[in-house]
Amino acid sequence: MVRLTIDGKVVEAKKGTSILHAAESVGIKIPTLCYIKDLLPDGSCRMCMVEIENRGRTKMETACTAQVAEGLVVTTNSEKVRNARRNVLDMLLSNHKTDCFSCRANGDCKLQDLCYEYGVAKTTYEGEQTDLPIDDSNPFFTYNPNLCILCHRCVNTCHKIVGRGAIDTMERGFDSTIGTPFHVDWIDTTCESCGNCVQACPTGALTMKRRKEYRPYQVDKKVLTTCPHCATGCQYYLVVKDNKIVDVEAANGASNKGLLCVKGRSGCFDFVHSPDRIKYPLIKNHETGEFERATWDEALDLVASKFLEIKRKYGSDALAGFACSRSPNEDCYMMQKLVRCAFGTNNVDNCARVCHSASVAGLAMTLGSGAMTNPIEDITKNPDVIMLVGSNPEEAHPVVGMQIRQAVQRGCKLIVVDPRDIDLAKKADIHLKLRPGTNVAFANGIMHIIIEEGLQDMDFINERTEGYEKIKEIVKDYTPEKVAKICHIDAEDLRKAAIMYAKADMAPIIYCLGVTEHSTGTEGVMSMSNMALLVGKLGRPGCGVNPLRGQNNVQGACDMGALPGDFPGYQKVANPEVLAKFEKAWGTKLNPNPGTHATDIFPAAIRGDVKGLYIFGEDPVVTDPDTHHVIKALESLDFFVMNELFMTETAQYADVILPGVSYAEKEGTFSNTERRVQRVRKAVELEGEMRLDTDIFTDIMNRMGYPQPHLTSAEIMDEIASVTPSFAGISHERLDKEGGIQWPCTSKDHPGTPIMHVGKFTRGLGWFYPAEYVPSAELPDDEYPTILMTGRILYHYTTRAMTGRTPGLMQIAGKSFIEMNIEDAEAIGIKDGDRVKVSSRRGEIETTARVGTKVSPGETWMPFHFPDGNANWLTNAALDKYARIPEYKVCAVKVEKA
Repeated sequence: MVRLTIDGKVVEAKKGTSILHAAESVGIKIPTLCYIKDLLPDGSCRMCMVEIENRGRTKMETACTAQVAEGLVVTTNSEKVRNARRNVLDMLLSNHKTDCFSCRANGDCKLQDLCYEYGVAKTTYEGEQTDLPIDDSNPFFTYNPNLCILCHRCVNTCHKIVGRGAIDTMERGFDSTIGTPFHVDWIDTTCESCGNCVQACPTGALTMKRRKEYRPYQVDKKVLTTCPHCATGCQYYLVVKDNKIVDVEAANGASNKGLLCVKGRSGCFDFVHSPDRIKYPLIKNHETGEFERATWDEALDLVASKFLEIKRKYGSDALAGFACSRSPNEDCYMMQKLVRCAFGTNNVDNCARVCHSASVAGLAMTLGSGAMTNPIEDITKNPDVIMLVGSNPEEAHPVVGMQIRQAVQRGCKLIVVDPRDIDLAKKADIHLKLRPGTNVAFANGIMHIIIEEGLQDMDFINERTEGYEKIKEIVKDYTPEKVAKICHIDAEDLRKAAIMYAKADMAPIIYCLGVTEHSTGTEGVMSMSNMALLVGKLGRPGCGVNPLRGQNNVQGACDMGALPGDFPGYQKVANPEVLAKFEKAWGTKLNPNPGTHATDIFPAAIRGDVKGLYIFGEDPVVTDPDTHHVIKALESLDFFVMNELFMTETAQYADVILPGVSYAEKEGTFSNTERRVQRVRKAVELEGEMRLDTDIFTDIMNRMGYPQPHLTSAEIMDEIASVTPSFAGISHERLDKEGGIQWPCTSKDHPGTPIMHVGKFTRGLGWFYPAEYVPSAELPDDEYPTILMTGRILYHYTTRAMTGRTPGLMQIAGKSFIEMNIEDAEAIGIKDGDRVKVSSRRGEIETTARVGTKVSPGETWMPFHFPDGNANWLTNAALDKYARIPEYKVCAVKVEKA
């Protein structure tokens, strides 16, 4: 530590600390324009000039670059310093148009604020100002170079924080400007439209186009909440004017660190105010086939009477309900309580069934808890190596993708295991471009090499695991050469990857739906666990097995017991003691038999075993495999109820539609992918008769004979805590004071659990699951010679129910496509941009070909977002034997010219 004096205050600081940071530590504010926290200082704006006296000599230096030293005397606000800062501002204004009244940044401009503070109204430097064209090509923001002060904050944000590098400082001297490569329009670059550069801009050079609608001084409030898209759990403020959300500002949340993606910044509020929101209860007139407006009493009485009629006639298990994993924990909890206490069945599930139920089942079997083991910050900031398997976080979890790019910039090695040339593969040290459906063979090959090289952690294995000898015997047969043949990869690359992973001190496995969405998805998940167990990379920082959950509250929907075999907190329905506990807590007899999985409900409906279905906020007609099969099931039901915001493709088949409210109109919590429970807060209240979903569930429960009092969201969380040990210490009051808390949090003074399985696994000993490679359920043949994979793109979220109502997102990406390998395309005469017909044994669609080398020969890939070519008309409903998860990632198709 060194001692120095700043403005008469004695300050102690570590050697290497900047004077800017040292001053901040004692509450002394030094103005900056170019400085960005946590990055090496740029020092270009000169606004942070201070006087530094050292051994009798005084000089002016920038506080962001100058470091503390013993005995320094620093003055931050002398007249000399203030004059220097005035001169900086004077020079900046010499080439800056001061049309502040018409500027979108008026009232939120750091340059404006500093000029006001230092009394600089106009420049004293006369001369020619630049007059450059404005780039308005991006649908979300505008770049006006005439308002740019060349502070480089946008460039540094894009390069060093976002990790994209879409813009740079061009030209030299007076001609310097921020620009795009070769001066192409902003929209035609690699820019992701995330807007992080806009939030970094201290002037009006970069502004969101929606600033036309308001000025900062007109804002009524800013409401801190959690993003409703992917499970990263980004924190941001909804900016509200006249009861309308007009903007979003990133907050410094634990998982997003002040970053947002394009969906979070620009796709999370247009849908809230969409004119096609369902605003009143609707009942279908079966004579006309049209929906007619009804009162709440009419709709709820009909729902309760029909479900009671089915229950009396066919039994409780003829009813089922699906919870919404986009809705808050409190909603999911009350939905599963409705099904269990009023319907009298455990036929309750959520859309994790079709994406990450394999993670819940697989990790629970091998480790004891089906959740991400380490925090996002830990797995992106600390590791020596990241192994990324079946995951494209730059598109599906973009802020996590940004943090992985940061890690690579810091020197972290990256192993990408994916059938496609995802963008991160360009930054990878090794890319194993494996054949879809061969994850188990890949993992067994990795373990074979680790054991062959003697790199397994035998102390960890002996002390903390079981089943090693059996898995050792199994993987003996998975030589690099055999695995290379199965996976279509290079044996030497597999060897390098195994050794790199094993030798690293800290190396997390991060995976996503490329591992889970297979007919052997649960075994794929357990194979990820096997690799980590083998080298002792569990229960410690920078390691672990880390599934990136899909939707914003997939983790929470499962945590809340929206599962057929689990009460809240994964307490088993089949356990008599657990059953008795919930019967006492809820004051009613409960069904002791585990329910039917969502993916098995549809066949049961076709057979006539399930007669009544209540779907809360899910759209299986679009999201589930084999769309014909789903539609047939819905049409087979006696009575079908939807709880929805919009007239989705699934809602069109309903008998009754009950309009709920969006995340921006309610209080609650989401649990993100790292088990972090965070607050959702009400920002607006819209016109119409939409109601809180928890109140709708409560009214139905009471009408069906179960006495459920109306509870606030905070009171529901208190009830959750009372019956769920892992949530026992969590409450709205505590979350409002402390921010997010990672479960398990077992008491009011428990700090939460950032890293799972420290010292001991939840199940006791970690289990090596004896996984053998089994080929996918449907493979190519002469009739359908090509593998089809499906997934997400950056600009949309599941069915586009939310993102499809943001015009800018639809402008960037509004139509379906299929990625084809150039060899396959040439063989059948297809060129890039051609319309093609894609068919499988289940259906056919038309779409547009994107021809290249992103996928391997014999393989294709499609997004499922778009109604003009939804891949799920083609996908296979073959199910995993443990988790009953469908095989979205492998089915056989034929591609022809349309």
